[in-house]
Amino acid sequence: MLNRIFHGKRDSSGSDDGRNDRQPCVAGQFYPGTEEQLRANLKSLFAGAAGRKRGNPLAIVAPHAGYVFSGQVAASAYNQIDRDAEFERIFMIGSSHRDYFEGASVYNQGDYLTPLGRVEVDTRFANELINGNEFFTYRPEADLKEHSLEVQLPFLQYHLRKHFRIVPIIIATQNPELIEKIAAALTTYLNPKNLFVISSDFSHYPNYENAIAVDEKTALSIGSNSPEKFLKTIRETERQNVPGLATAICGWTSVLTLLNISSKKDDIEIVPINYKNSGDAYYGEKDRVVGYWAIAFYSNNQDSIHQEVVLTDEEKQQLISIARNSIMAKICKTDSEKIVHEPVSKGLKLNAGLFVSVYVEDDLRGCIGRFNTADPLWKTVEELAVSAATEDSRFRAIRPDELDSLSVELSVLTPMRKISSIDEIEPGRHGIYLKKGMISGTFLPQVALKYNWTTEELLGHCAREKARIGWDGWKSAEIFVYEALIFGDKEV
Repeated sequence: MLNRIFHGKRDSSGSDDGRNDRQPCVAGQFYPGTEEQLRANLKSLFAGAAGRKRGNPLAIVAPHAGYVFSGQVAASAYNQIDRDAEFERIFMIGSSHRDYFEGASVYNQGDYLTPLGRVEVDTRFANELINGNEFFTYRPEADLKEHSLEVQLPFLQYHLRKHFRIVPIIIATQNPELIEKIAAALTTYLNPKNLFVISSDFSHYPNYENAIAVDEKTALSIGSNSPEKFLKTIRETERQNVPGLATAICGWTSVLTLLNISSKKDDIEIVPINYKNSGDAYYGEKDRVVGYWAIAFYSNNQDSIHQEVVLTDEEKQQLISIARNSIMAKICKTDSEKIVHEPVSKGLKLNAGLFVSVYVEDDLRGCIGRFNTADPLWKTVEELAVSAATEDSRFRAIRPDELDSLSVELSVLTPMRKISSIDEIEPGRHGIYLKKGMISGTFLPQVALKYNWTTEELLGHCAREKARIGWDGWKSAEIFVYEALIFGDKEV
């Protein structure tokens, strides 16, 4: 069966074209061993995964345990990636469970194989890393029986529609100074053209309640985007003698590598996506668990969204029609009428942040938004309009009998910029975004106008009611501002 799936692969020593492709070592153990079973498993995992929070991430952290335990959390991480995204390369970084030496192993022998087929390795780039850096090499002992990268690949194969190439890297050293050098060699590649996949489980073997507490503390330290704070946190945790705790995070060297890269950039936002531990699984026990986080790293300053927000009246009308039509199709369970026709105008192709607000007889019934997106504006409107009408947990979903009284408002956002003084804020003109660690909150520009708030009232309400860090929490938070082009079906 495996020979058929792997396209003529003869054995572990080589392939028909002379390449030394890497055979799966945990197929049938960590995940199903046949293509049919694996596809069915992945379909189920993605069906229960957390929805996409915003635009394309620069990096994700995903667990590497057996799919029955961590698969849904892993799917939640991969679900943040645009399925139609194209990458120059995907950096796969995992920590060695078997072989330890002062460096990292980069696979440059051939391609990786899974029951879903072949995953191309960028062997030319891998060789450049090895030839240009003394700490990169290829060590069979570090790779051939290592599961941390292998288990990630079926998620990519199932989720991404476009061809992709990977650079498999196993961190074998536990020397923070050397890890910093490894990160420096990769820093220029953390950009929207590439994707970093960091493979790591979190706490190992405390009980259920202690795992939640330990894993939250570790995730918060990652959210600080500080390698020093991350290291300090996991060392302090492991000195606390938590019963049963063997490690706070097994892939700490891989996460540390990413933090050494991301912390060099001042526009990074780190977003927690989903958390579970093995005690949440059907077969899991509560007294001895392993923790799993899905975490995404985003850029708040993507070149792709640095565009002036200018829309014609016709484009505004088209976007409102897309929003209303998408909502009606979802609620009435009918096919959505096609609004967008080729060629798509410049305004509809903008890559801009967006919030969609829906009202019934002037009462707010949903507001969902996204600051960064790789999608064109018309597609973002289509997606977020449905979410605002049916998925905002603060409100009851729109009913079919309320559609006649429904109105829609779109807020198309300019890129955010960090401010150094609150004197830069103009209530009514600026929306604000507060960020403290992994906690954040925002108010659109129109909120301050509605309530006639001063700058400090705007900040206080946002800190208390959105970020939930207390009325004065903004004083110790990062503050960003943005503007919005706001229009609704009552104006166009």
